[in-house]
Amino acid sequence: MQTTDDLRRFAIARSLFPETTLARAISLLGFVQADPIRAPARAQDLTLRQRVADYRAGDLERLYETLPIEEDYFINYGFLLREHVDLMHPRTPRQKWDHKSTLRAAAILAFVKERGRVHPREVDAHFAHGRVKNYWGGSSSATTHLLDAMHNRGSLRVARREGGIRIYEADTQRSVEAPSPDDRRARAAALLALCVKKYAPLPARTLTTVARHLRYGAPQLARELKEAAARTKTEYPTLTRDGTLWIWPDDADAKRAMKQAPDERVRILAPFDPIVWDRVRFELLFGWTYKFEAYTPEKKRVHGYYAMPMLFRDQVIGWVNMKAKSASPSFGYVRGKAPRDAAFRRELDLEIDRLRTFLSDRAP
Repeated sequence: MQTTDDLRRFAIARSLFPETTLARAISLLGFVQADPIRAPARAQDLTLRQRVADYRAGDLERLYETLPIEEDYFINYGFLLREHVDLMHPRTPRQKWDHKSTLRAAAILAFVKERGRVHPREVDAHFAHGRVKNYWGGSSSATTHLLDAMHNRGSLRVARREGGIRIYEADTQRSVEAPSPDDRRARAAALLALCVKKYAPLPARTLTTVARHLRYGAPQLARELKEAAARTKTEYPTLTRDGTLWIWPDDADAKRAMKQAPDERVRILAPFDPIVWDRVRFELLFGWTYKFEAYTPEKKRVHGYYAMPMLFRDQVIGWVNMKAKSASPSFGYVRGKAPRDAAFRRELDLEIDRLRTFLSDRAP
């Protein structure tokens, strides 16, 4: 690889592999970020629809119990293989519980073990712990807050979802034995390698950011992750281009795919799609700044509430807003107008059709 064009094609080829099964797609991605906003679908579903054959919105939630995956904390919250979740446990909590919280957690765990699987509403009705201030500054159930903390610590797992709500059960398989120093280093290296695999080629600056984000899922490995990031810069293939050091794992298949002509398809991507997630890399590869504006005041938005980047061939040329299956999409373009290319119009129509099918219920 010699040019930014090479890096961009390499990034796309690595991430947009041929459509496969849901289980294999999650394995190849390593991690699928979750987000609750539906505009027109959750981010995890929008990400998977580009990589799973005949995927429909909600398939991940419907098939979750049949897959070897967990909902858990990684660089952020999402879905990953159980074997990778195991690398982050036993997880050291960021904050210690006070005596009251410790007693409440013990009582909830006993209640969950007795019931098997529980809805947060069921637990709240039994214990009625009241309300607490949440991360966003609003109010939420103290019981729900505690269930989330117990999930983070590994005493509970998400068994499934019901109407988007997490249904919990006791996690009896999670190891509580502290790893040895050598094992800690190996775990940190494996977790960081998982991120490099997903987001490569990535700038060295992003590698540092990813290692820092991994402390969200494995705070007890903070020192080892920092050391692993330093080693990665010398152990992996690299390229310095325009002052930026790029890093990637050796991947012969992706390199071969990179040499092929760019895919003619238009692809509407999730705001947290691997191609989009790292805003630093996105700007370096595609030449413009994309912003996720769901939490930006409406009058200050540039791209829209839930603007989905639009990939055509090997360029992200604009964005799409589409609130629901029946809604008409609105488009924005980096150059101010759509390409004057018959292939683009044809492929855009096909992608909108695919998006509407993805949002449709499966035939009984």
